[in-house]
Amino acid sequence: MSMAQQLTGIAGGIKYSAAAFEYWLDRTQRTILFWDVLRKRGNNYIEHLKAGQPPVLIFDYEMVLDGRTFDQPVNYSLIRILDRRGPLADPVTPSNAEKRKKTEPSPSVFTPPSRPIVVIDPRAGHGPGIGGSKINSQIGVALTQGHPVYFIMFYTNPEPDQTIADVQQAEIRFLEEVGRRHPDAPKPAVIGNCQAGWAAALIGADRPDVAGPMVFNGSPLSYWGGVEGANPMRYKGGLCGGVWTTSLWCDLGNGKFDGAHLVAGFEDLNPANTYWKKLYNLFAKIDTEEERFLDFEKWWGGFFKMNTEEIHFIVDSLFIGNELEQGHLRLDESKSINLKNFKEPILIFASGGDNITPPPQALNWIKKVYGTVEEIKNQAQVVVYMVHKKVGHLGIFVSGNVARKEHREIIGSVDMVQYLSPGLYEMMVEGDPSHPELDDFTVRFEPRSMDDILQLDDGLEDEEAFVPVNAVSRFNDSIYQTFMRPWVRMGMTDRTAKTLRLLHPLRIQRYAFSDQNPFCLPVKYWAEAIKPFRRTIVSDDNPFLAWETVLSNTIEANLNRYRDLRDQTLEFWFKTLYGNPLVKMLFSPFDKTPKLKNKAKPVDKKTLKRREAWVEMAAVEGGFAEAVVRLIIAVIGANRMLDKRQFMEAEAIIRSNTRLSRLTPKHYKVMVKEQTRLLELNEDSAIDGLPVLLTSEKDRLEAIEIAERIATADAEPDKKEKAMLKRIRKILQLEPN
Repeated sequence: MSMAQQLTGIAGGIKYSAAAFEYWLDRTQRTILFWDVLRKRGNNYIEHLKAGQPPVLIFDYEMVLDGRTFDQPVNYSLIRILDRRGPLADPVTPSNAEKRKKTEPSPSVFTPPSRPIVVIDPRAGHGPGIGGSKINSQIGVALTQGHPVYFIMFYTNPEPDQTIADVQQAEIRFLEEVGRRHPDAPKPAVIGNCQAGWAAALIGADRPDVAGPMVFNGSPLSYWGGVEGANPMRYKGGLCGGVWTTSLWCDLGNGKFDGAHLVAGFEDLNPANTYWKKLYNLFAKIDTEEERFLDFEKWWGGFFKMNTEEIHFIVDSLFIGNELEQGHLRLDESKSINLKNFKEPILIFASGGDNITPPPQALNWIKKVYGTVEEIKNQAQVVVYMVHKKVGHLGIFVSGNVARKEHREIIGSVDMVQYLSPGLYEMMVEGDPSHPELDDFTVRFEPRSMDDILQLDDGLEDEEAFVPVNAVSRFNDSIYQTFMRPWVRMGMTDRTAKTLRLLHPLRIQRYAFSDQNPFCLPVKYWAEAIKPFRRTIVSDDNPFLAWETVLSNTIEANLNRYRDLRDQTLEFWFKTLYGNPLVKMLFSPFDKTPKLKNKAKPVDKKTLKRREAWVEMAAVEGGFAEAVVRLIIAVIGANRMLDKRQFMEAEAIIRSNTRLSRLTPKHYKVMVKEQTRLLELNEDSAIDGLPVLLTSEKDRLEAIEIAERIATADAEPDKKEKAMLKRIRKILQLEPN
């Protein structure tokens, strides 16, 4: 070996040794800092418990109504978010409403007081506030857009004998109070995250008079829906024998269900993330990830309780029974919930990356409840949905990028969707969320059919097996309650229930790694010795760091393989137990089509005659305002989609036009619905009637100018829009035939 080769080898060895030392030092420091963050997580958990587990909101708030003081107390309260930009103006109350009316100018159609926004976070094991835990959040977006924002929060322990019906009535009272505080504003829009989506649906379907548009984010309303091989969570209830396990956990909690069980179920869905990826991400990015990790874990580790009656109702009637979409759900003996009762627009936000509420569970209820798009129109309803490609369940209402893009446009569209023609739409939002200051998002609403929703599923046939699950679940629960519950309850006290809760693994991993454990104390001093000047960060091209990444990816891949094999096994046994011919024979056949009451009824001759008579009358009834609204809707609907820029242009036109600005919001909304229905029933008659409404050449020229402004608001008019404009000009005799 030559001298040069020897020197090269020595140099390589020195370089390799230096890389090894650098990596060893960095990894040792990362290990100490990693355990120190876990120690801080444990301390935060204990401090959060001592403080009563308040909401993790970063916004200041004031109490409006405390449900614990109601005649039928519940552990819910209504709070008002205080604007971070300064004190909010005093809310409008009956005492000052008249004074305001005397001093304020007459409202035009687009200048009523801002609509209140009410946000409800899920009570699904965790505490409230995650929807407002960041500046870039649902609450932050709503405040930025000038809306008064309210939040429905809840406390750790439920009130004695509290039921879901009691909670629903309390939330109705909250919305009534919001409406009372803002009498001149439109009805409050309600945003329900995850479990809070179906809770909001119970309000909107029961008392549509108190709520405006409803937004369901990752909300499961069709619990049996899902894609085979992809959504295993729906099988767990059947494989566990049904709701009896929930009854057992409640009895072991001495009448209280521990939310840590629900959180453990969520974590079990993705073992790679739970047991490795989440922790390794903290370890690998220990210098930048600490704050985000601790903030999230503060919410994720805040375990809240439910009464036996509450969780039993949720699991039995909603999850396993799937009674909400079927129209069988009863909050009490005298009240059933029918989702067809919605009167205000509904916006649904789902994601293909959501493994807790996949798109079929968020959307299939539309098909089950209405049957056809025509029935949605017959109900004068507007249903809008949006499907994100890949964000996870929590990202739907936690991600800052989603807040800056999708939620910004959802909240910005709650007023606009009221002026959409009744029907089913998909909301499309395009743009870069990393530069929200550019305001360059393109939003449009494209008409959709029921087939578009069903394409997100792989068919409804796989739901057939869930019918026997429901029957078996209730049989098993009756056996448990009759023969086992008395013995379990006999051995339970508050002390034993508390001991069992403390022994839950999700709690042990928090207080075991805290300052309560004396073995964790040295970690604190070691971490302080490392920060901030003695930290050695390994270089990106260090080969040992590359090997660490490879090892991490291998562990994650193997855990994912375990998950896939486990889920396939669970699905196989579920289908074997509940999908076999014998079980099908023992239970009622599955109705693969929506029930008759949910189908669009055939239109009889009398109804057709009434429609024809109304069309003939409405086509020539009105004046300049009706004609302009009809023209706007005709041009927008020419290509079967509405771009938000067209709506904004219409807003500017109506606000600036002397005759149109006199319209009240209520009058304009009714006018839009009437003109939309007229165009749907008979477009030819609607267009042919325009000359009767626009008698002077001046009005016709002004009207066609408005129509052209609408057509060019989003871009160069397409062929269909140009054809509609040409047709209107001919009808109005503004160009040669």
